[in-house]
Amino acid sequence: MSQTEAQYRQVIQLCKEVFQKKNKDYGTAWRILRLPSITDQIFIKAQRIRTLQERGTQRVEEGVVPEFMGIINYCVMALIQLELAGSDQMEFTEQELTDLYDRQVNNVMALLFAKNHDYGEAWRDMRVSSMTDIILMKLLRTKQIEDNQGKTLISEGVDANYMDMINYAVFCLIKSGMVETSVPQ
Repeated sequence: MSQTEAQYRQVIQLCKEVFQKKNKDYGTAWRILRLPSITDQIFIKAQRIRTLQERGTQRVEEGVVPEFMGIINYCVMALIQLELAGSDQMEFTEQELTDLYDRQVNNVMALLFAKNHDYGEAWRDMRVSSMTDIILMKLLRTKQIEDNQGKTLISEGVDANYMDMINYAVFCLIKSGMVETSVPQ
């Protein structure tokens, strides 16, 4: 297992644990959200991260790490909503929800490994602030696509943008030192 894969899996496991605990606390109330509402939730989190990066201080105890984790989990929720489009099912067993989460994350990881192959892990040389800006740009693109009723002329759809946001948020968490840097043997 490569260092990136090991670190990626550690971050995702921590995010999944938060997702599962919040679903025990709140249930799947998030299923009521339309995609633009989820996009706006992600936007709020990314904008707060940028504000904290620019100001260097915060007044609310929760720092940027939980916000990046929230971005990941809301993006997974959006991808699940896309998968379940047309379904009005609100309740899921814990196993069903875990399967939905894992399926989306596995698709996103496959994209990461393909891009990492082509880009040679260029993200490791990027600044967290630059990746935050890219997440915000992806959000603005997503909002525009949503305003266009999901239609694009030449660009990827909202799903690709959510997937990229997950990957950039994972990179930010890895760079923040949230996970071990050594590769398990």
